[in-house]
Amino acid sequence: MRFITSDRGSATLLLAAAALALVLAATPLGPALIGARDLPLALDATGLRLTPGLVVSDGLLAIFFLLVAIELRHELTGGDLAHPASAAVPALAALGGVAAPAGIYLAVAGPASAGGWPIPTATDIAFALGLLALVGRGLPSRVRAFLLALAILDDLVAILLIAVVFPHGMQPVLVVAALVPLAAFGVVARLGGPSTARTAALWVLGLAVWYLVARSGVHSTLAGVALGLALPSGPGATADRLLQPVSRAVVLPLFAFSASLIRVEDVVLGPVFVAVVLALPVGKLVGITAGGLLGHAVLGRRSPNPLRPAELVAVGLVGGVGFTVSLLMAQLAFAEAGTRSSATLGVLVGSLAAIVLSVAVVPPIARRSRSHP
Repeated sequence: MRFITSDRGSATLLLAAAALALVLAATPLGPALIGARDLPLALDATGLRLTPGLVVSDGLLAIFFLLVAIELRHELTGGDLAHPASAAVPALAALGGVAAPAGIYLAVAGPASAGGWPIPTATDIAFALGLLALVGRGLPSRVRAFLLALAILDDLVAILLIAVVFPHGMQPVLVVAALVPLAAFGVVARLGGPSTARTAALWVLGLAVWYLVARSGVHSTLAGVALGLALPSGPGATADRLLQPVSRAVVLPLFAFSASLIRVEDVVLGPVFVAVVLALPVGKLVGITAGGLLGHAVLGRRSPNPLRPAELVAVGLVGGVGFTVSLLMAQLAFAEAGTRSSATLGVLVGSLAAIVLSVAVVPPIARRSRSHP
């Protein structure tokens, strides 16, 4: 169980789940599995239109975003990102890692498919850290710390993009209504020691926030973000300890399996596919490296624990693994099933390309770091 919930284990599970989905989708079982994923559930009384696939991507994935928000809050209040000098270089690298992939995507995909530009801008925290642990043995600890800070800031950008770029028929009244149980959630979380009644109340209030956000037209995973930011540090650490294994061992593999359940032979390998495949490994490498170098140049000697250019390249390579958030972006960006499948396959192939490049390039960088500490 410890391996499964580690960075390496989580990355392995994600890759295995996506590969299994692609293999099963190509077998005679494929149409039945895809049909079951997209089968409408009888929930008309709730006002929600859900399928098993949406239960995973809109419901269970909120747990992942809750944990991202807890980690983000911790880093912004008491971690490395709380200090402007420490946050400046990862922030510039993160912005470069968003701008360059978006630019490559737009240049290749063209105006007809411009709405998919956010897809290659995300870095998968768990996968990137797991990949660095596998291929970057010998790299100094500052490289992992830099990657973690960059990925957290990258997720912050992704959260903002989901909120701003992908709302559908937003109902502001329901958004405001969600603030009531959210405020109550924050108050109850601060009441004191653990108790069954308090835990039950938090679950009820959290579900109420999720339901209202889901009905509002804002993507429901943002409810997880709001709840994570509302948790104070103590309860947040407890929630992280309890839910992290569930997220890594169940939620993320389920989402990777559901999102990757596409028939490759039905995918049109057009501009969207090519744009995502190029933008993830190339755009992330160029953007993160350039942004990091710019940050070090601007800060000069004030830059804490500066990374060598080769170490920035290592971060840029593993940062090209999009997976979780990129797969979600692909689902949100395109309504047409064929285009969505093309974008999804592009995320998988682009992430695989980043993995292959990392396996080839990062170990020599790590060996050089060991010999020249």
